[in-house]
Amino acid sequence: MGEINKKDMSEREICTKFITPAIINSGWELKTQIREEVNLTKGQVLVSSGRTKRGKRKFADYVLYKKPNIPLAIVEAKDNKHTIGSGMQQALEYASMIDVPFSFSSNGDGFLMHDSTPDASVIERELKPDEFPSPEELWEKYRLMKGFDSRKSDLFTQDYYSDGSGKSPRYYQVKAINNTIEAISKGQNRILLVMATGTGKTYTAFQIIWRLWRSKAKKRILFLADRNILVDQAKTNDFRPFENAMTKVQNRKVDKSYEVYLSLYQAVTGDEERKKIFKQFSPDFFDLIVIDECHRGSASEDSAWREILEYFSSATQIGLTATPKETKYVSNIDYFGKPVFVYSLKQGIEDGFLAPFRVIRIDLDKDLAGWRPEYGRTDRYGNLIEDRIYNQKDFDRELILEKRTELVSGKITDFLRENDPYGKTIVFCENIDHAERMRQAIVNKMPEFVRDNHRYVMRITGDSEEGKLELDNFIMPDCRYPVIATTSKLLTTGVDVQTCRLIVIDKRIESMTEFKQIVGRGTRINEEYGKYFFTIMDFRKATEHFSDPDWDGPSLQDDDYEGGGPGRREQGEEGEGMVRYVVDDVGVSVVAERVQYYGQDGRLITESLKDYTRKTVAGQYSSLDEFLSRWSEAGKKTAIVDELEEHGVLFDALREEVGKEYDPFDLICHVVYDRPPLSRKERAESVRKRSYFEKYGAKAGEVLDAILKKYSDEGLCDLESIEILKVDPISSIGTPVEIINGIFGGREKYISAIRGLEKCLYGAEC
Repeated sequence: MGEINKKDMSEREICTKFITPAIINSGWELKTQIREEVNLTKGQVLVSSGRTKRGKRKFADYVLYKKPNIPLAIVEAKDNKHTIGSGMQQALEYASMIDVPFSFSSNGDGFLMHDSTPDASVIERELKPDEFPSPEELWEKYRLMKGFDSRKSDLFTQDYYSDGSGKSPRYYQVKAINNTIEAISKGQNRILLVMATGTGKTYTAFQIIWRLWRSKAKKRILFLADRNILVDQAKTNDFRPFENAMTKVQNRKVDKSYEVYLSLYQAVTGDEERKKIFKQFSPDFFDLIVIDECHRGSASEDSAWREILEYFSSATQIGLTATPKETKYVSNIDYFGKPVFVYSLKQGIEDGFLAPFRVIRIDLDKDLAGWRPEYGRTDRYGNLIEDRIYNQKDFDRELILEKRTELVSGKITDFLRENDPYGKTIVFCENIDHAERMRQAIVNKMPEFVRDNHRYVMRITGDSEEGKLELDNFIMPDCRYPVIATTSKLLTTGVDVQTCRLIVIDKRIESMTEFKQIVGRGTRINEEYGKYFFTIMDFRKATEHFSDPDWDGPSLQDDDYEGGGPGRREQGEEGEGMVRYVVDDVGVSVVAERVQYYGQDGRLITESLKDYTRKTVAGQYSSLDEFLSRWSEAGKKTAIVDELEEHGVLFDALREEVGKEYDPFDLICHVVYDRPPLSRKERAESVRKRSYFEKYGAKAGEVLDAILKKYSDEGLCDLESIEILKVDPISSIGTPVEIINGIFGGREKYISAIRGLEKCLYGAEC
């Protein structure tokens, strides 16, 4: 039998027979230095018809490493029908993502090499298969580019921690770790890492500390946090490999026999000199200090954190934060310097590591127009109300409109009843008093759930010991109760609520830092519990921050933020004893309510959903004829739907606005091209009237009619899935194998019948 022509080989065959052998022959070791089909991203979460799916993930055909997790090069493969350089642009994109200077493209005939090191005499050149550079060649060029001498090289190439399970850092975590190690190797002692909430800052910190500790570059390390739960989570989970070398500072006792110390900052300092037990360590005791959530006051000159940092000033100090903004006096960037690495919420959502969201914006009449009491008006307790106009900034601070609280709680509970009454929910209120009143209002709106368990809704604020004791249960995915937490500041930062599905904002938020932290409570994905996206319900215009240019990037200063960290009293505690007027007979109503969605550009879609859809589809199809032609020719219509969703078309939202009875074809034709839509039932009836089933036998006709009914009831995805044959009433006709082979005469004939059914559905000849 003759040898297969290279042009007839698949891309994978080209890799196996030509590309991989050429790389190995140049001295690269399989598995340790060569990794194939490396997933860089997980694929953005797309929400459609109440279901979620992943968009296209980015994966590199090859990543070449000096050592595990120290990448040097990307190799992109194409089949031999493509030219040798066809994969180069893709290779360059991935090389930029993982921050390597060498990119290769190959179709099996040889390689096109792109060398972005400063000393490269030729940026791109073709190589024969036996000219692929060795690991030593690329490492030497990389080392010179980075300015590493042998000492710096040894530090940079120190192994990561691996437990043998195959878990390794994500691509952006590798960049954060390597950038930090590189900065330290070059003598930088103040380092800032900016990573969006939920992207693994603590795990990243552990790998940095591990490499520095194992290399003996840093021998004694202090990890500081301001929440006990953060310290305990780190000790139990990510930091566990330190084992007996690690201790948690507690009970205000110091033991100097350990190498890695984890501490709540309150455990080592205090208002009085005798409480500052950190001074029991000599100023040069620690080589490295890592400050978790460092936006919460660590750089402020008058903070206790700053006193610790200055005492150990000779140590390398690494700040971890999701929001580098700080107080109006001192910026974290002023203290630590510009970030050595930034990974934003937008990038995390786009990569599929963080959950996307939608916003329900609700505007209330009294919030917009304000309320002025008539002359001599008293509140429910007989207090004379000061004569002036009260508006949104006053509500729940100086004036309480009880009907407003009732309306807001009603909107929250209506949403939960309609979607998931046990979906974890955080309600952010103006102060502790407001959080308590909101708790009471929700109790009265959901009596059957509260009777089942009084912990269904709880106030979790700084003054409530009962609430704080339930915090661990609230954040644990496998604990049903509490379901709803009302709070003011306690849950804004540092608490990992993986299954949070609804965030309610009923407080004024003038700080971008605080807003980012609040949104961050919902951004975690938990696949085991089916949490892929979340909803923000906004009563106070807080989501206008999404339109701020600073929304998705680090900013140097935030003049309004006063910090939400330790030692800061919650609002309500500050105003203890302040007179609040309580009015129980002034009606409040909804003026406007609209749903906004997270768009492909990382911004909320604030324009008309129909206009957004027209613009997005026009970017893919220039005319109705082009769309109809593509739809008609597509082997699977769902492939076009998937493609449009990945480009930002929100079919789920369109159905809510146009009609749930329409499938994607009619939504596009109607919204984009102004054609009258037909419902799925109308299309199904049209097929039946055109006698499509008569060309098949009775049994086949019965199957097709049942499939058509499923399409009519549930949509296009069921029509094209073999899984539909396993569902009643079709399954009662026979097994999938019996139906496909016995009734239709084989898979090709079954698929042909389904394709014909689709053509008939969309107006072609039956």
